[in-house]
Amino acid sequence: MPPPAPEAPSAAIPFAQPPGGVPATDPGVQLNRPGLQSDGVHGPSNGATCTAPQLRRFIKSRPYVPMHELRRRFAINGEDDDVTAVDLADGRVFVGLPAREGDLLGELLRGGEVGYELSMDPRSPIVVGLYPMRPIPRS
Repeated sequence: MPPPAPEAPSAAIPFAQPPGGVPATDPGVQLNRPGLQSDGVHGPSNGATCTAPQLRRFIKSRPYVPMHELRRRFAINGEDDDVTAVDLADGRVFVGLPAREGDLLGELLRGGEVGYELSMDPRSPIVVGLYPMRPIPRS
């Protein structure tokens, strides 16, 4: 008996489904989720905005800032798995923030204004905390 003929490809499926039956996320859908504003470049945001100077001021006002504290302080309510890649002179690190806020933090990291602590388990360059490089002098 000859093997069955391959089926003709139907409409292209742009996003493969990961194992375990959890549907993959279509980025086009992410940009248009109800309740989240999009700036058209960085995807959805929760409406709360912070600026690079606000981030800098907050980080420099403390000796160490865990990433969850940064998200809480600025009400950054992105998805659970929001991660932004930041390219630095020493290589690429990943920041657990939505793209807009991750880009702002990346500017501060590249400028040498804040330092970062990386996760050691697993061995991946993901930022878990921040600290000021040039602290604000206290009088």
